[in-house]
Amino acid sequence: MGDDLHTRYMTAAQTWAAHRRGCTTCQHDTPCKVGAPLYERFSRLQDAYMNRRRSP
Repeated sequence: MGDDLHTRYMTAAQTWAAHRRGCTTCQHDTPCKVGAPLYERFSRLQDAYMNRRRSP
């Protein structure tokens, strides 16, 4: 599962970054209607990845 989570996290990060590069609204403080869900997904997956439990 860890690798799948990492893959989804990286894909979401790339998707958000690509959108943000081309969207002047998202380049400021508030994402646009299209960018908001992209950012939300990226943020949720980043939190999940950073807070995952690692096996000893």
